[in-house]
Amino acid sequence: MPLTAVYQKVVEGYIAFIEELPGANTQGKTLEEARANLVEAVEMVMEANRYLAEERIKGLDIIREPFLLAA
Repeated sequence: MPLTAVYQKVVEGYIAFIEELPGANTQGKTLEEARANLVEAVEMVMEANRYLAEERIKGLDIIREPFLLAA
């Protein structure tokens, strides 16, 4: 499933976010920097979400399995 990156030109450079992933936002002086920073922002959001989920389910009887979302 593809995600949508949005880049907005501002006086300071560019702001960027992923439409489908709240919290994945960043900025950069150039479009290339904003793109690179957005990759890092997505990785950080995914890591934080995984950590928070693991804390919520710690000690519970759960089933974990891969989940693929078809486009």
